[in-house]
Amino acid sequence: DFFGAFEGFSLLSSNPNLQGMMVASVANRAAAQSIHYLELMLTLDGEPVRQLGRQLGWSGDAQEMRHQLLAGGLDALVKQGSEQIARIEAERYVSLDCGSSSAQPGCGVKVRFLQQTKRTQAPAEVFAQLLYAFELAQRSEHVVGINLVGPEDHPIAQRDYSLHMRMLAALRPHYPEVGIALHAGELTLNLVPPEEINSHIREAITIGGAKRIGHGVSIGYETNARELLALMAKLRVLVELCLTSNAVILGIENNDHPLLEYQQAGVPTALASDDEGVLRTDLTEQFVLAVRRYGLTYSQLKQLARNSLTYSFLPGESLWRS
Repeated sequence: DFFGAFEGFSLLSSNPNLQGMMVASVANRAAAQSIHYLELMLTLDGEPVRQLGRQLGWSGDAQEMRHQLLAGGLDALVKQGSEQIARIEAERYVSLDCGSSSAQPGCGVKVRFLQQTKRTQAPAEVFAQLLYAFELAQRSEHVVGINLVGPEDHPIAQRDYSLHMRMLAALRPHYPEVGIALHAGELTLNLVPPEEINSHIREAITIGGAKRIGHGVSIGYETNARELLALMAKLRVLVELCLTSNAVILGIENNDHPLLEYQQAGVPTALASDDEGVLRTDLTEQFVLAVRRYGLTYSQLKQLARNSLTYSFLPGESLWRS
């Protein structure tokens, strides 16, 4: 039901004339919670990009396909997407009356974007979307990274998971400054068999190059999980913990959730709301749940908040020395 809900309002969310107002609304809600920076996920030009991929077909040669897609119309779509992102930001500014005496609180929130790729499409379509996402992030100051979205247990997502990671590995050297955050480990044994739950987080990091992992619930099922936790701590790969989402969608909460395991292993963590609108939650509720369920102290909550900036895709060093 969660993933299906997005199709229900896709006609609205994909309407260029409404996106600036929608981002303005999200920014106002963020400001009300003392949030100063947002990285919102969105999909621009999804269908025309997938169409280019379908026309080309998947050859298995990522470098050749990259050249063919850029020459075959993707470059123009990226330019179009950059202009659309700039319009969204301009419309947000106008919607919030920024720069005037009646400026709304959302004006004080910096907004950046992650371009999404649907992982449930044919290989050529996924590759085209990934390439578009990298190119858009490289060209637009408002897009700071990319992500893969869609149910991780979907048959195509399962079948092509390793292939998607290899696609990322092939593209990453061309775009070293683009941040990669991947949904990985949003799985339970109720959804997939054991052989499909033991390697997704590791592959996202070691092959896909993810600097942030979304959810990471299935860490305990990974092969050599203890060694993987140590690797994540060493590489400083942040895990975005989505407490409400994991409880509602996966039925994972309280002691079944690996929040404390990540923290005890020294893996950086932050709290995330996942989709606020569908789940009817916000970031504040995630902090409340962290205290009620796991007894986190003020110092630990403060570290979670600091991590959310330190491991964001904003440029520069951490603001905190320790």
